[in-house]
Amino acid sequence: MATAVEVRDLKAWFGKTEALHGINMAVEQAHATAVIGPSGCGKSTFIRCLNRMHETNPDARAEGEVKVGNADIYDMPAVDVRRKVGMVFQKPNPFPSMSIYDNVAAGLKLNGTRNHKTLDDVVERSLQQSALWDEVKDVLKKKSGASLSGGQQQRLCIARALAVNPEVLLMDEPCSALDPISTAKIEDLIFELKQRLTIVIVTHNMQQASRVAEFTGFFLMGNLVEFDRTEKIFTNPSDKRTEDYITGRFG
Repeated sequence: MATAVEVRDLKAWFGKTEALHGINMAVEQAHATAVIGPSGCGKSTFIRCLNRMHETNPDARAEGEVKVGNADIYDMPAVDVRRKVGMVFQKPNPFPSMSIYDNVAAGLKLNGTRNHKTLDDVVERSLQQSALWDEVKDVLKKKSGASLSGGQQQRLCIARALAVNPEVLLMDEPCSALDPISTAKIEDLIFELKQRLTIVIVTHNMQQASRVAEFTGFFLMGNLVEFDRTEKIFTNPSDKRTEDYITGRFG
């Protein structure tokens, strides 16, 4: 299997507080990898370091190596990193004053794409890929992104991330604010997308991790305690702390 993201000795700080203590992980290409662990264990910090979103916090810094393909993301401009590594957040965040169409096209326009045919094609493709096209195709330019339901807004945010054709898609608790039907749609979407994209998903929902991910990493207090195939993590973990978390003894 090919490695899409190689993380070596990744450390992160917020001010003087060290949030990640030397993480090493190889994320396999065209698979889903779940990141689990109790609140405050470093899960969200970890995936934010994979596309340098942590840098939006002025007190944050990181060191170590994160390679996407052959390139270390800390050796390139952050804007280029975020084209390669897209992100979907816990709370859907469509641009409220923009139409559905403009929400999806925003990243392309920012990158200088102006051709209407190109924009139309990418908007349609991205909405198809996020399983939203049939629901919004008749109101693309009439309705704002904020007018959609919570589950639709999250799929719109996924479409927006897909529009710039990333190699990796990070998802930080993408279903935590959604109802069970919307959650099922997002999980179905992950199954579709991981055929061609690498996905890293942070989730508190261990059933969700076991359903969607081939690999799982268990984080605890800023450390990666264990990383293995999901089936092994959930049925025969190597570390007792993983077993205690999986079986509900703490966390």
